[in-house]
Amino acid sequence: MTENIYRPHMATVKKVQLEAGGGRPIRTLTIQVDKESDRKLFHHKPGQFLIASVAGTGESVFAINSTPNSDGIMEFSVMRVGNVTSKLHDLEPGDKIGVRGPYGKPFPVDEWHGKNITFISAGIGVSPVASVYRYVIAPENREKFGKITIIYGARTPEDLAFKEEFEELDAREDIDLWLCIDWKFGPKGPIEGAAHPEWAPINMKEPGSTMIASGWNKFTCFVPQLVEVVKPDPDNAIVVTCGPPIAIKFITQALDKLGWAPSQVYTTLENRMKCGIGKCGRCNIGEIYVCKHGPVFTSEEISKMVNDS
Repeated sequence: MTENIYRPHMATVKKVQLEAGGGRPIRTLTIQVDKESDRKLFHHKPGQFLIASVAGTGESVFAINSTPNSDGIMEFSVMRVGNVTSKLHDLEPGDKIGVRGPYGKPFPVDEWHGKNITFISAGIGVSPVASVYRYVIAPENREKFGKITIIYGARTPEDLAFKEEFEELDAREDIDLWLCIDWKFGPKGPIEGAAHPEWAPINMKEPGSTMIASGWNKFTCFVPQLVEVVKPDPDNAIVVTCGPPIAIKFITQALDKLGWAPSQVYTTLENRMKCGIGKCGRCNIGEIYVCKHGPVFTSEEISKMVNDS
């Protein structure tokens, strides 16, 4: 009998971690595939995704943000925004879910040996980015890469995910970490000044001219503005970025100002993926199927896809 490629494997929730609260809560689920003989099938690579399903509700696509392993263990972060994500937020250790994958083209990390890497993310976009920086900074891989810079922002301090992990990264001498929260808004737009006492405001009109106090890495600004403040060097370097489309648009514009070539900038697309294997046609852009040919693309590739479609 031919195997049903859409039939999920059963998995058990091993851990649930609250990452962010408020109106857009984020939880990270750690799961393990139940059938031991199938666990090796889920040996994922940075940038690949899975499709998680809840019986009687449906299934959704999520970036795998754990490091590769052969134990069938995967982590993925979920923002509560709909029926499936709400059900996933209600799960507790010991509960069962269905899982398909891993799917998609991963980040070409083996091609980046010897290069400096800057990771830039906004909001829940930190999840697919985490899969790459966790791989790169792992003890067995760290010496293969050059300088590591991480730039991450969210709406408020409470909305920042992976808080404990970033505290640990902040203490490391081999990683430059930069964080930001959004401006507060008034009737005429963003209000100049710190949105929180511990988050210094930048020069709103000319972000690149902001004077950075020694040892300070928390700012009030948008992520693209923080990119202009930090000024990551494009020489022998790669950028990995992910976030809402509007954030990616302005992040790439900021990188362009700093001399980055579109071929140096990698991101991921989602495009309402459903089947995961290029059959249903929901995620196509012209002849490109995001689930099959992506979700990892360079900015150069995305620009060509948009212009050709």
